[in-house]
Amino acid sequence: MTDPKEGSIVIIGSGLIGRSWAMVFASGGFKVRLYDIVKEQVTAALQDIRKQMEELQKSGMLRGNLSSEEQISLISGFTELKLALEGAIFIQECVPENLELKLKIFSDIDRYVNDSAIISSSTSCLSPTKMFNGLRHVKNCIVAHPVNPPYYVPLVELVPHPQTEQVTVEKTYTLMKKIGQSPVKLMKETDGFVLNRLQYAVISEAWRLVQDGVISPRDVDTVMSEGLGMRYAFLGPLETAHLNAEGFKSYCERYGEGIRRVLATFGPVPTFSGEVAEKIDQAFWEEQTDKPDQLKTRREWRDACLSHLAKLKKETKKN
Repeated sequence: MTDPKEGSIVIIGSGLIGRSWAMVFASGGFKVRLYDIVKEQVTAALQDIRKQMEELQKSGMLRGNLSSEEQISLISGFTELKLALEGAIFIQECVPENLELKLKIFSDIDRYVNDSAIISSSTSCLSPTKMFNGLRHVKNCIVAHPVNPPYYVPLVELVPHPQTEQVTVEKTYTLMKKIGQSPVKLMKETDGFVLNRLQYAVISEAWRLVQDGVISPRDVDTVMSEGLGMRYAFLGPLETAHLNAEGFKSYCERYGEGIRRVLATFGPVPTFSGEVAEKIDQAFWEEQTDKPDQLKTRREWRDACLSHLAKLKKETKKN
């Protein structure tokens, strides 16, 4: 085993995102400290990580150059925050999406952390301003929003606080690249960041199409998975348009009028409640019993698909 990278990565929160982040950093050869307030939760998380890594190695999908045992040995559990933060070079917060809880966590981290450590949040929609204002180490604070699950989907949105130093952004970007993620830099805060704004636009129109009786919930998903999603796995919407004509300007000249006409019919933002929510929910249950088992099975299938896709994307980039 090669020597682990200097300094420790601290993961705050041992839920699904925290576990996945721990695995990502360990795959890059970093020592990882997984912190949570309840010892049993930390123990369960470490057991689950071991199981996942062993299965990934068997299937040939384990990330990094180290074996599963070597990666597992890099991850340790902590229930005392001050102890976990000793010598930390990077902290990735992964607690539930609750502003009050996050403010408490960051206040505690701010008290114990050294002056050079980067403090990062996995939040999906809370702004850096709301979370980091008033912290002594605000210049070291940044949002590093992953996609669920980070181990299989590499995108990370980096969102600075107005007082975040540029060196913090660059160091975080370099670290994410080093562990095999695909970071993007947002130049300023915007509600929902970028991934969720794009995702919500798709969900909103999918809802309206079901609501208006145009298509069934499952067929909407087929349109994405067997249509747009096939291209979007490798190209974004802007380059897709660029390639569908003689460049992006040509695309706008050819299709701009039609696009504006269709967009004008989109209607108001849905309420995301009531009969349509019930209809969509019903469409995705095989039966009304054993719902947790159904979700577990589909999530495992999703993760396996994403793992294979990640491997394919890595191979195509080499060509």
